[in-house]
Amino acid sequence: METFSPEAPHSSAASTNGSPAVSSDSPGTATSSSSNAFSATIDGRPSQQHPAPPPSVPAACLACRGKHLKCDGNTPCSRCTSSATECIYVASRRGYKGPRRNAAQNPNKRHASSSPPYSGPTVESCPMMLGHTPVSIPAPSLSAFNPAIVLPEQSPVSYAPTPALNHAGLYRNSFASPLDPNTMAPPSTMALTTSSAIPHVQPPVTTLAERCFDAFYHYFHAAHPFVLPKEYFLRLLKEGNTPGLNVVMAAIRYIGSLFLDAGPAKATYLEEAIRQCYLPTTTKDGFLIQALLLIIIGLDGSCQQEKARELLADCERFAIEIDLNKRQFASLHGHGNPVVEESWRRTWWDLFVCDGMIAGVHRITNFLLFDIQNDVGLPCEEQQYLTGRIPPPAYMEDFDDQLFSGEDREFSSFTYRIAAIRNLGRMMRMPQIMYPGDDTISRIEALLTNWRLHLPESKRDDLNKNCKLDEMMFQAHFITHACTIMLHQPLSQLDSSPVQAVNSCAPHRPVPSGDNFNAHTRHTITAACEISKMVTQAVPIIQHTHFFTCVVTLSSIVHLSKWALYFIEDEEDLRQQIRLNIGALNKLSKVWKAANTAWGQVKGVAQEIYREKKAHQISPAFWVGFTQEQMISSIQADEGIMSEFNSMLTQVTQAP
Repeated sequence: METFSPEAPHSSAASTNGSPAVSSDSPGTATSSSSNAFSATIDGRPSQQHPAPPPSVPAACLACRGKHLKCDGNTPCSRCTSSATECIYVASRRGYKGPRRNAAQNPNKRHASSSPPYSGPTVESCPMMLGHTPVSIPAPSLSAFNPAIVLPEQSPVSYAPTPALNHAGLYRNSFASPLDPNTMAPPSTMALTTSSAIPHVQPPVTTLAERCFDAFYHYFHAAHPFVLPKEYFLRLLKEGNTPGLNVVMAAIRYIGSLFLDAGPAKATYLEEAIRQCYLPTTTKDGFLIQALLLIIIGLDGSCQQEKARELLADCERFAIEIDLNKRQFASLHGHGNPVVEESWRRTWWDLFVCDGMIAGVHRITNFLLFDIQNDVGLPCEEQQYLTGRIPPPAYMEDFDDQLFSGEDREFSSFTYRIAAIRNLGRMMRMPQIMYPGDDTISRIEALLTNWRLHLPESKRDDLNKNCKLDEMMFQAHFITHACTIMLHQPLSQLDSSPVQAVNSCAPHRPVPSGDNFNAHTRHTITAACEISKMVTQAVPIIQHTHFFTCVVTLSSIVHLSKWALYFIEDEEDLRQQIRLNIGALNKLSKVWKAANTAWGQVKGVAQEIYREKKAHQISPAFWVGFTQEQMISSIQADEGIMSEFNSMLTQVTQAP
């Protein structure tokens, strides 16, 4: 601890002759050698003596103070003498601004700007007054507040006085900085030193594997809810009687790492998950199907689609070999636990849905499981699964016969998701359509329309009874909209040649152009707009399944094909639709590499269409038949779209 003895201050009291009291020497001179320099002791050793500071004036008269002029301290001072002004000195009250205007109305009320009433010790006993001898004050003990806390004996805390300031607000010892460790710091930076520290309990540090596990359940599980709920999974894992959970855990860590800044650990977790799935000692059971399905979804969203298809073929073969598609599998392998039995049913149906979505969005596989006979019970509602209140399962024949049996029954959201992907399978099995009036189109459109018409009131939108997003219905709706586009776009009159570069999800499908919009064009545009509207749901978009990436891309192809036309009456609305899709792909790209690829392709096509339209607009023949308002509106809409695209591109480029 170091202490300082700065220069003793001059008294501010006025003398009997009206002048301020000063030393016997002339004003501005020091009274003694001890006040001309300060001494310091550090570890008991005297420090180097410094020369005396320049003389200063203890106070200024009212006239000089009011004009902010330097006063020489004489009585009268030289300025008042030259100006024939009365020279008056008063004691300084620096820092006191006086009472507020309403103080007279309520003299007992104190304000923030008023000085507190003085009830403390005298000047001689105040340890913070300038020039006073340092006083040792013992540090407060926690045991004074809580007798249960016993701390070791503490050393006293020393407060050292603050050196005086000169007229410029600087420390008088100007050769030393206030932050210099060898000089006194201002009161705001003065530290208390004690010999003992307050006990501090460090919070538990979570490992990357634990954070990946939590991220899986926070971001991913609701989109593909076939793995056991978190509490049940941890309970079975702790019991140690289910070795298959270790394989699922490896896959869970891989999926969770995609949502975190895990660095090289992502590749490590992927390799470990695949290795455990194909170990000779790994049992071919439902847990292996769950692990493989998780890896397939992660690979597909990470632009490793070929590897995902290889694992999908193995997963489907294993599932059929162990009879996962049979009704009795859940009861035989559920060990009497209704939650585990429900998990097995969900595993089959989520594999069924993912097989269909991979086939639909990529158009390479053919939805193998659609042709496999199954009689697995239908999943229950999500809240029932998470809480363990599992009802007796319904079956697909109950769902298909509900209209004719007269049974008024509402099925789970997962069931309507299964029905939506089943319509996609039926559409993929229909023969090639040769002309717009083909009866096959009417049959498929009847399936899609009936799915929408017979939805219960609670399933008509993407919100559940608690006004929260129903992810299962969200997926069911976008599957149906995607089926509508896939059915009608080839027969529409939206030329697809300008968007042939957008092929990250599926190969380009050529569509010839036409002069007028037909019914197929209207169906296509309406479905694309409905998909864009789904982006506006008040939920983080990365919590949706990554298959939403390709559905948004499909919608973008329709919007861009429409924008490539020479003149669009609703270009302002079209701009908002494209902007929504671009923003959705941008957000999804933070997790899924496939979304980043789609975003770049959609952005590139938009720029190409913009340049093409600008080239046409240079020619006067382009504007034949257009009014001036139509010309201005078209140009402004094009410029607005591109400025927003460029702004988004800049934000993505500058993002860490």
